[in-house]
Amino acid sequence: MNRIIFHVDVNSAFLSWEATRRVARGEPDLRKVPSVIGGDPSSRTSIVTAKSSPAKMYGIVTGEPVSAALRKCPELVIAKADFKLYGECSRAFKGICREFTPVVEEFSIDECFMDMTAMGKLYPDPIRAAHMLKDRIRDELGFTVNVGVAHNKLLAKMASDFTKPDRVHTLFEEEISSKMWPLPVGELFLCGKASTQKLRRLQINTIGDLASADAKAIQLVLGNKLGMQLWRYANGLDDSPVSAEREAPKGYSNELSFDDDITERRQGEKVLLHLADNVAARVRADGVRGFCVSVTIRGNDMKRRSHQHKLDAATDSTTKIYETAVALFGELWDEKMPLRLIGLSLSDMEKEGEGQISFFDMQTAGDNEKDKNADRAVDALREKFGADIIKRGGMIDSGVTLRKKK
Repeated sequence: MNRIIFHVDVNSAFLSWEATRRVARGEPDLRKVPSVIGGDPSSRTSIVTAKSSPAKMYGIVTGEPVSAALRKCPELVIAKADFKLYGECSRAFKGICREFTPVVEEFSIDECFMDMTAMGKLYPDPIRAAHMLKDRIRDELGFTVNVGVAHNKLLAKMASDFTKPDRVHTLFEEEISSKMWPLPVGELFLCGKASTQKLRRLQINTIGDLASADAKAIQLVLGNKLGMQLWRYANGLDDSPVSAEREAPKGYSNELSFDDDITERRQGEKVLLHLADNVAARVRADGVRGFCVSVTIRGNDMKRRSHQHKLDAATDSTTKIYETAVALFGELWDEKMPLRLIGLSLSDMEKEGEGQISFFDMQTAGDNEKDKNADRAVDALREKFGADIIKRGGMIDSGVTLRKKK
């Protein structure tokens, strides 16, 4: 029996979600005017993260500086990012998807796969079901999606990228030659710019060209794993399952770049506290802990350098992560080169309650309990009143303007 897979993709997600909120308040629809999601146009690190269709007509592209976008369109409306809103909208549309099938895989904040194979008795016509899903999301939530329908995940995702917005597209095996093979090879899922350039040097310009090429020759050019994967994708081959369970993160990280370079250790340590606070809060929210703390820096020479340290026991403590990061930072940086970026990560994760308590933890149990109580109090306040309701004392008056990188 052929599988029936949907890929649901929100159209211009961040901008659509902000537009939906404004329309509900009686404000103009951002989707109908030149508009973008971005930061302060005076900042060198502020870029366009989403754009409306009218903005696209001015040549505005995702990833360009907001200041450059304004030069192309002086009347451009700029809306700031709101990740709390994005999370709420993401959960809302995926909730509707789960009413159609319990097997929903979250692919990103604005995309998901749905396995509709076992739902044939409820939805005997999958195309009609896709239209029902699309229309419910539009009518109940106020924003639009594209739905790709196919017999595997790869083809469903390719189909959802066809004409937008608010569309249902199919890409079954018998449609591959007419719908997918004529497309430029760079539009194939996972075929990045470097791979596209290498393939074009071989006169492989379309997905069809890649599909008919010798697989071993493609592997020689792109490497065994990627070459074979792209060749299979070009031929519509993909047997990966739709997994309803999210894979546990292998690590948690955050990076920050700066409007003004970091030149003093005190400034860098303030940034590390900000990063540790962010990472630790996410770790605690997921009920996990990590063993390995890593710090990354990038100076004016644009080279990235990193150090890591393996702890004796897994932790979710902001204080422990911060203190370890400060020690690593001291080993990495001698203050001679101004810094453009600092990053922190916690990896080698385990679920809370797993593992054994070390002798060191037993000796310092009192201090750890104080840290845990403080962390719980901060988490509770933020959960109730928002992330900005409380800041740790060390973050105040750092003299650093932070710009979130990822």
